[in-house]
Amino acid sequence: MDVGADEFEESLPLLQELVQEADFVGLDIEFTGLRSNLSGPQQISLFDLPSEWYLKTRQSVQQFTICQIGLSVFSAIEGEANKYIAHSCNFFLFPTTFGILDSEFSFQASSVQFLNQYGFNYNKFLKNGIPYMNEEQEKKIRHDILTGNWRVRSSPDKDQIKAVIDKVTRWLDLAKEGFQAFEVQLVLRQALPDIWTVLKDEGVVVKKVSKQHRWYLQNTSCDRESCWKEKILLSARGFSVFFQMLVKAQKPLVGHNMMMDLLHLHEKFFRPLPESYDQFKQNIHSLFPVLIDTKNVTKDIWKEMNFPRVSNLSEVYEVLNSDLNPTKNSGPEIVHASRCEKYVKTKCPHEAAYDAFLCGSVLLKVAHLLLQKIHGIDPVPESSFPQYLDVLAPYVNQVNLIRAGVPKINFSGPDYPSIRPPILILSIKRWPGVSEQQVYHKFQNLCKFDVRRLTRSQFLLLTNKFKDARNVLKEYRGHPTLCISLYRYWRHSPDVNCVLQVCGIVTAWALLAFIFGRSGP
Repeated sequence: MDVGADEFEESLPLLQELVQEADFVGLDIEFTGLRSNLSGPQQISLFDLPSEWYLKTRQSVQQFTICQIGLSVFSAIEGEANKYIAHSCNFFLFPTTFGILDSEFSFQASSVQFLNQYGFNYNKFLKNGIPYMNEEQEKKIRHDILTGNWRVRSSPDKDQIKAVIDKVTRWLDLAKEGFQAFEVQLVLRQALPDIWTVLKDEGVVVKKVSKQHRWYLQNTSCDRESCWKEKILLSARGFSVFFQMLVKAQKPLVGHNMMMDLLHLHEKFFRPLPESYDQFKQNIHSLFPVLIDTKNVTKDIWKEMNFPRVSNLSEVYEVLNSDLNPTKNSGPEIVHASRCEKYVKTKCPHEAAYDAFLCGSVLLKVAHLLLQKIHGIDPVPESSFPQYLDVLAPYVNQVNLIRAGVPKINFSGPDYPSIRPPILILSIKRWPGVSEQQVYHKFQNLCKFDVRRLTRSQFLLLTNKFKDARNVLKEYRGHPTLCISLYRYWRHSPDVNCVLQVCGIVTAWALLAFIFGRSGP
């Protein structure tokens, strides 16, 4: 089911009911871009601590925006053993343009090309996207509207306002009633203190009234401005209203490689991303106490189950639905709700609601597989979602992290130490002026390393595959100009070497002073 601005407000009561009754919610988000084209030290790297990775990625999240959110709400069907119904919805979003709010965001050509390849409806995103704002923006707009300080962004004179409103009023005759009609009246009443407006079937009717009569109408009319202002604010908040419903419901939130999703949820609907990485973690954990990243779960069990290598969510789903899965026939049954049957026979990869459905389905199937391993029998008797949550406990709040010093972030406590391969040090002879980029290209055919300069002729190399580290050590053993070995901080760090040199000099001077002091008169 696709939901744009025209359908959103009518769908809110149903959405709220679905979320309140859900066992968990699958999530996927599509963006106008993923990562800024940063260079040099600003690029993300395997050398980055989680806090460093966060600060670099924060810049990209502030630059791009959300164009589509997919939610798939999973609920166990009462009275039917291990059977779930999924309500899947695509929400097209576009930042609120109201009052002083006029967001700027970028498009990344590769992201646009990627979504075009999968049939993304940019027309609905740009023309019928649901507005949204975060709490800071809402606070500012609410204050301005409710105190009467609200203004349109431009400041034309009264004649210009009349001309604009005249065009909009004629348009209203053909348009559906919405918050625009209330906004038009609010603009008119603010611009012209000696008029009153009434919304009728034929449009907005304007009457000339005295200031005394105007005051009377404002304070006694059944359509008081305070009511309008609340309706305008509700419409301007848009998807943020549903986001707050989702937060209040406190249901487990499930995604696949969901770190970027969480960053955008925080920035666009909650508050601007803080500079503090720890504060970001605390905020997310407060908003969503139970997070499950299916990338983290499947990555952990894939090799153990001897499943074939996969590269994306769709392939994970296909394997779990194949005969390779020993619990295929005993696992949970998942059906699509009415009005959501699009995905029964149609595969729509990278459509947000479809990917959200895949996330939820993968979660249930993997949880059943883990439960079967614990019990050692198949089928598992009377499996239920609380049982699934129990076996998934080691993975709760562990979110996969791509290209950083640690493979995942723990949102409910300290991050786990790195399990990456050891850092290698490359010492170069007879290659003056060599750059990090040249070192990278030198090794890229053998294996891919992140490269960081240590000294003029030394570079650190880091990969996320142990076999790559072993291969390069073996391949370059005894090389005449490229010496590669394991990096040891106390041996190779320039800072440590500097301290040792200073200590050596101080010791030497002290020794000389002692010797000459003893040989003196």
